[in-house]
Amino acid sequence: MRKRNEIPAADTWRLEDMVESDEKWEELFSQAKEEVAGYRKRKGQAGVSADALYDCLVFDEEISRKIELLYVYARMRSDQDTGNQKYQEMFGRAESLSCEAAREGSFLVPEILEIPAKKLAEYMKAENGIGHYKRVLEQLLAKKPHTLSASEEELLAGAAEATQGASRIFNLFNNADIQFPSIRDGEGDTVTITHGNFIALMESRDRRVRENAFRGLYSVYRQYRNTVAAIYSAQVKQAVFYARARNYASSRAHSLAENEVPESVYDNLVETVRSRLPLLHRYVELRKKALGLSEIHMYDLYAPMVEGVHCSYSFEEAKEMVKEGLAPLGEEYRDLLEEGFANRWIDVYENEGKRSGAYSWGVYGTHPYVLLNFNGTLDHVFTLAHEMGHAIHSSCSDRGQSYTYAGYKIFVAEVASTCNEALLIRHLMEKSKDPQEKRYLINHFLESFRATLFRQTMFAEFEAMAHRKAEAGETLTAMGLCQMYHQLNADYFGPAMEVDEEIDYEWERIPHFYTPFYVYQYATGFSAAVAIADRILKGEPGALEGYRRFLGSGCTMPPIELLKLAGVDMASPEPVKAALAVFENLLDEFERLSETV
Repeated sequence: MRKRNEIPAADTWRLEDMVESDEKWEELFSQAKEEVAGYRKRKGQAGVSADALYDCLVFDEEISRKIELLYVYARMRSDQDTGNQKYQEMFGRAESLSCEAAREGSFLVPEILEIPAKKLAEYMKAENGIGHYKRVLEQLLAKKPHTLSASEEELLAGAAEATQGASRIFNLFNNADIQFPSIRDGEGDTVTITHGNFIALMESRDRRVRENAFRGLYSVYRQYRNTVAAIYSAQVKQAVFYARARNYASSRAHSLAENEVPESVYDNLVETVRSRLPLLHRYVELRKKALGLSEIHMYDLYAPMVEGVHCSYSFEEAKEMVKEGLAPLGEEYRDLLEEGFANRWIDVYENEGKRSGAYSWGVYGTHPYVLLNFNGTLDHVFTLAHEMGHAIHSSCSDRGQSYTYAGYKIFVAEVASTCNEALLIRHLMEKSKDPQEKRYLINHFLESFRATLFRQTMFAEFEAMAHRKAEAGETLTAMGLCQMYHQLNADYFGPAMEVDEEIDYEWERIPHFYTPFYVYQYATGFSAAVAIADRILKGEPGALEGYRRFLGSGCTMPPIELLKLAGVDMASPEPVKAALAVFENLLDEFERLSETV
């Protein structure tokens, strides 16, 4: 494992494009800290006049933008080496400043909601620029039943820093402190299990390697099950507390309302996927047969079902594959890809202490960034396509919208990224003339369905169950969480699967559980993306133009309406049903091709 300073600069992101130096960050931090006090002279002013309201809205937005820059830069510096104490401390200060600003500005929403409707309507006719905030104010008014008095809002804002500890503790535990054992790889060499290489080890054709990696990783999580249960319980209690404080029926209702998504979308997803679990059971049986196993275990889920196909790629090869696969999106999209590849938007390889997984992030006014832990597998080629989908979505929104409306909601965040994956796999399948290679690619697409549509829906069920238990006053213990997770795996993977005890601890390593009710959006986004890619590849009139409008529309309308621009209605279960029909067709094609080789 290389240390951060051993990674060539060309393979790292250039965060200097965001903030030129740590010294500049300190200067910006000092300025922002002083400016936060400006809230005090605006307290009690929002309802005085149209000009005063406009001034409050502009000031609040400017402070938000400045603190976001400080927060994102410090967090990304910390993520590139989570053991670096300097950046941990900088991030902690940025987080504290964010909480201080929220506390100081907590009066603003209650004051706006206290303005009589007739007077607010008059204010909105002013020609001072306030019309720009029309949708912002409409969204605030929709939350009126869930907004408290100014003093209560100040109290909640002041408590934010104290209640955000669970997420930070988990991040440090899971990325900086936890250590996994070493095993022998397929060549007999000793290799230490890490977050970055775990899936690669699970994809080994050597079953001994897969089993040892699986048992090795989860043996460590088993040791910390009580600690992680306590951390997660604290996170769930935080969500329940804020939901109740704001008069929501549940923490799920609160989270979905923040994204303007009806709860029926969540229920449609779970019910539709549950109704088609026999398809996943069929896939497990197919996998068992393809691997020639008498028993299939959880550690057999990632192994390729097809042998004899080249499946290792350099990062340069990965970039070319992604560019070719996304050609149907047009030259403008290709140019943005090239810009990202050439100008160090991407932090490519794993290093000691680097945050696990992958993400895209950034701030308005600067190009987006992508964190990878690239290891050369086909999965990681698709991760590159996925994260660049996020990055280009952000870039298009930033270019098409003001800061006020550029930040798209989480519900649509996974659509562009997953659409890229769907286009890439279709391209590779179409390009392939070798039945064996085509089976290998279909295997990958089937795995995308398993890992995204089915697995993330299972996560969504687990999360909803955990929150309901907390809301009912039940204690979230390690034993209870493990039993619940075990049963969900048994339900989803069906009677052919040997549900190993170790999988009971998998919930401990899922970072997205610390952003409540996030994971279901991977599944809904996947379903929407499959539909959009299908429309683009079929050349349906207006499909590409509608998708481009979607990419550049930020949060100018509710997410369900934004997806309608791209021809998809997620208020209906039909996109999920259509995606599951594609999964069934892929199973059929894999079986057909298997008879010819």
